Amino acid sequence: MAKAPALPTGFELPLEPRLPRIGSVDQVAVEERAASLARRSIKKDAKIFALDLAVRMMDLTTLEGQDTPGKIAALASKAIRPDPADTSVPSVAAICVYPNLVPAAVERVRGSSVKVASVATAFPSGQAPTHLKVAEVREVVEMGADEVDMVIDRGAFLSGRYAKVYDEIVQVKEACGEAHLKVILEVSELGTYDNVRRASLLSMAAGADFIKTSTGKLPGAATLPVTLVMLEAIRDVHDETGRKVGMKPAGGIRQSKQAVQYLVQLYETLGAEWLTPDLYRLGASTLLNDVLMQIRKEKTGRYQSPDYFTVD
Repeated sequence: MAKAPALPTGFELPLEPRLPRIGSVDQVAVEERAASLARRSIKKDAKIFALDLAVRMMDLTTLEGQDTPGKIAALASKAIRPDPADTSVPSVAAICVYPNLVPAAVERVRGSSVKVASVATAFPSGQAPTHLKVAEVREVVEMGADEVDMVIDRGAFLSGRYAKVYDEIVQVKEACGEAHLKVILEVSELGTYDNVRRASLLSMAAGADFIKTSTGKLPGAATLPVTLVMLEAIRDVHDETGRKVGMKPAGGIRQSKQAVQYLVQLYETLGAEWLTPDLYRLGASTLLNDVLMQIRKEKTGRYQSPDYFTVD
């Protein structure tokens, strides 16, 4: 789906050897491929496996101005034991919170498999001086965050200052230390599939452990076609370098049917090796309850009322 002309202007020479060829995205082909994969049906056993996997891949998220330590405590409890009546339902991968609530989150998930992720780098706008972004990242890591979700400077990217975006990600990655770095592209502001591919490759070249579609704060976030473009960029990097980079679609994924569609797309594009929370996450604020309802339905043959499960 991607042709391969030279790198766009704006990249400095040190970047070029680290990037696969940028290419241009065939819009019709990528949208048809995404639609075709979304129509795939799976049998009951595979569906139960996919729903269970979707839970294990979720980042249970709260990023609201009214967030409190009490809300984080409730979120952590749900992350550790999503369905108290069914201990076979696994914990989610992580909870994602604002920087000032990282200590409360770390305390509440201690002793469990659930990781703590923190947004940083002037989330969600990315409009702050680089030294302040780097300082914020160092602080959330010192407070105990296992993962950092940064946003790229879309203003710099869209004005062609690719080296600035690259250098900023490099500095943030260094500040992360052992913490994993997810780089958020905010695809709805990038405008084209070509820009999404270019930003994906740039982020991976700069050291991203994951690339992520969206902040969840804007409409038009994760879609199957845009996620496919990002997965194919990950595939190209792996083919050329052997490096595995993770993927996180976020924003607008609210139903279990959608989650299964994203997992089918992942499997068909990157293979079974990526079917792990170490390499794939689902941004979730309202998704979990629907998945829990579907798991219960598949196991018992009966739908539960949405009121049965606690509100995230």
